[in-house]
Amino acid sequence: MLIKEFRVILPMSVEEYQVAQLWSVAEASKNETGGGEGIEVLINEPFNETTHIPQPELLSGDPRFTKGQYTYKIYHLINKVPRIVRYLAPKEALQLEEKAWNAYPYCRTVLTNPGYMKDKFFIKIESMHVQDDGTNENAHQLSPDLLSKREVVIIDIANDDLYAYSDYKADQDPKLFRSQKADRGPLTNKPWWKGCPGPLMCAYKLVICDFKWFGLQSQIEKTIMKQERRIFTNFHRMAFCWMDKWFGLTMEDIRAIEDKTKKELDEQLRDDVVRGTTQMD
Repeated sequence: MLIKEFRVILPMSVEEYQVAQLWSVAEASKNETGGGEGIEVLINEPFNETTHIPQPELLSGDPRFTKGQYTYKIYHLINKVPRIVRYLAPKEALQLEEKAWNAYPYCRTVLTNPGYMKDKFFIKIESMHVQDDGTNENAHQLSPDLLSKREVVIIDIANDDLYAYSDYKADQDPKLFRSQKADRGPLTNKPWWKGCPGPLMCAYKLVICDFKWFGLQSQIEKTIMKQERRIFTNFHRMAFCWMDKWFGLTMEDIRAIEDKTKKELDEQLRDDVVRGTTQMD
């Protein structure tokens, strides 16, 4: 089992990020779906103490975390997983189930592969969004035992090396983008948040990965963590550079966009065009 806490610092408020994240998830999902691969949204509706109840530890007594939005998605994966997994697993097993409880500013996402790995694999991502510069040493209130096992990774969306040359897009480069609506950017310092005017927030993303397969566990867990870092880096570069598209939207706007996106994803899954990121072997 590997435990890493990715800290993504962003030039926005926690309230703005809620809209930015949801809008960008909807947009990025369309970019990653097509030709039978990508994301299928099965459920997107509210949860509370009686509906879509999450794991017991989420209902911690904190009233902020006992209600929110629940989503259930299927990820259809072929070219988006490591080559070694494609060789070892049957094609029909290359699906992940994602269950997420968004009790913002806390969110929990759990990915499993019940059709093949069953209880031998999971990825759990717990995100806490805080109005600070990434210096909270225990945003998730971890026990001393978990703190000793956790590795902290700071993600600089403007200056970190990208995973692959193909990940770079000039219109998604925070060093080049300036928001006309919010008057923010470009992010040119190293690190960019030192002396940055305006709001700063951090998405503390605690990732726990467990892959029980003798002889492959360590290699696969390291590969998954590398991919999570790639996803977090690319996604938040896009979210910032898309600021003028989501800035000023309301949560009512977001829910309407999500409904429309679900229909578009269903159509794209059925077409012949494969889109989006592939695993670089």
